[in-house]
Amino acid sequence: MILAIETSCDETAAALFAPARGLAHEWVHSQIALHGRHGGVVPDLATREHLRAIAPLLEQARDASQNFSTLTRVAVTHGPGLAGCLAIGVAAAKSLALALRLPLTGVNHLRGHAFSPFIALHASSPEKFSENLDALLPHLGLIVSGGNTMLFRIERDRRLALLSTTRDDAAGEALDKGAKLLGLGYPGGPLVEKRAATGNAAAFDFPRGIGPRNDLDFSFSGLKTALRYTLEKMTPAEIAARLPDLCASYQQAVIDALVRKTTNALALSSERVASLGLSGGVANNKPLRAGIERLARSQRLPLLMAEPCHTGDNAAMIAFAAWVDPQARSLDDFAALRIEPGLELA
Repeated sequence: MILAIETSCDETAAALFAPARGLAHEWVHSQIALHGRHGGVVPDLATREHLRAIAPLLEQARDASQNFSTLTRVAVTHGPGLAGCLAIGVAAAKSLALALRLPLTGVNHLRGHAFSPFIALHASSPEKFSENLDALLPHLGLIVSGGNTMLFRIERDRRLALLSTTRDDAAGEALDKGAKLLGLGYPGGPLVEKRAATGNAAAFDFPRGIGPRNDLDFSFSGLKTALRYTLEKMTPAEIAARLPDLCASYQQAVIDALVRKTTNALALSSERVASLGLSGGVANNKPLRAGIERLARSQRLPLLMAEPCHTGDNAAMIAFAAWVDPQARSLDDFAALRIEPGLELA
C-alpha cells in the first residue's frame, strides 16, 4: 500500500493505492473558496492552508490504513509547484517515512498527470494491467493545466519523452486571464466554458498561434492580447450583451490550437502511436474533450482521458506514478529528496 501526499499548489491531498487492488482511498481539501476572494491563488495563504489541512488528512489516512500498518511506501509531490506549498508536503512525507521506517519516493507532479489517464485502466483489471498497458504503448499524451501545456510520449519501456511545451502562457492560464479580462471570477476556465455554452464560437476571429507544422510548441500570449484589444473597442454594454460569443470564440481558439498541435504531433511521429491521452485540470473542459475524441476517432486510436476527479491536483495520480513510472525511485537518503521548482518531465 502506497500513501501519497500532494501539496503543489492549492489542493491538499492524500491517497492510498494498492497495486494489487487499485485505489483504496483518496482525500482532497480544496482551497478554491479561499482564493476566489482574491481572484487567484495567493501563495502565502495557500501554504498556510496546507499547514492547517495536512494533519487531518493524514489522520484519515492513518485510520484507513490500520494505523499505517499496511503501508509499504510513502510518495510525495516534490515539484514543480509553489515552493512553500511543496515544502509542507515534503516535510510531512519525510517525517512520516522516517517514523515508520518506510521507503520514500519523490514524484514529479507533471509525471503524475502524464500517467493519470491509466488509473482507470488499472481499476478495470488490476491483474492484467501490465499487459493492457503494453498494448497501448507508445502513447501520445497532452497535459493541459493552469500552469503547463505540453505534448509527450510514453515509450514502450514506459519512459517519458517531452515533445513540446508552451513558450509563454499555459492554456489554463490563458483561460483564467481571459476570464479576468471579461470580468468573470475565479477559477476562470470553468466560468468561460459555462458562458460559452450559449455563444457563437465563430463570432470573433481570435488568433490560434499555431505556427509551422513542425513546430509543436504552444503559445497563448497573443490570444490574450487580442482579447484585450477587442474589449478595448467595445462599450461595457456591448461586452455584456456579447459575453457568450466572446467566451465561446476565445475558448475555441484555445481548443483549436491544442487539437491542431496534437494532430501535427501524430503526423510527425516517426513511429505510429498506439493510443492518445488527455490529462490536467483543463481536461475537464467538455468542448476540449469532444475535440480530442474526434481526433482519436479520425486516427482510429484508443483514447484515454483522466477521470474528472483526477484531472486537477490529486494524490491518487502521485501514488499511481510512484508505482508505474520506472523513473520514480525510492530514496534511502531522505535529505536527497529536494523540492523541484522546474519542469522535469523527461
